Amino acid sequence: MRGKVAKREIQPDIIYDNVLVSKLINQVMRKGKKTVAARIVYQAFDLIKQKTKKEPLDIFEGALSNASPLLEVKPKRVGGATYQVPTEVKGDRKVALAMRWIIGAAKSKKGKPMAEKLSEELILAYNNEGSTIKKKLDMHRMAEANRAFAHFSR
Repeated sequence: MRGKVAKREIQPDIIYDNVLVSKLINQVMRKGKKTVAARIVYQAFDLIKQKTKKEPLDIFEGALSNASPLLEVKPKRVGGATYQVPTEVKGDRKVALAMRWIIGAAKSKKGKPMAEKLSEELILAYNNEGSTIKKKLDMHRMAEANRAFAHFSR
């Protein structure tokens, strides 16, 4: 039987002393280039501060809470048929999904530096708009549509 993988302790980042910012840097990072990822995130935070005149950490945390899904659908096989069963999203997964969606939406934009795209996406998510929020609402709609199969969840 498979065991549970131990959670790794992530160190808070240098500037904001925040674990969530560290996680964001790790998610933005490609090919182990952490200094490049950190520069992108900190530039994005500086841009947020310039654009909104608010504390970037507040905007970031607000964006994460707005983009975090409450429900998701998981496939479950029951007697040859696969049903999409709506389930509640637990703590860490909420944050991970929100970050993944925000970064994915920023990457999919074209023609600007990554820091600029990331700052725009965070501000949009903070204001409850943009493709990240659309993705969350689509996931909620899917869970709502498959509500009839909720009794299959354990």
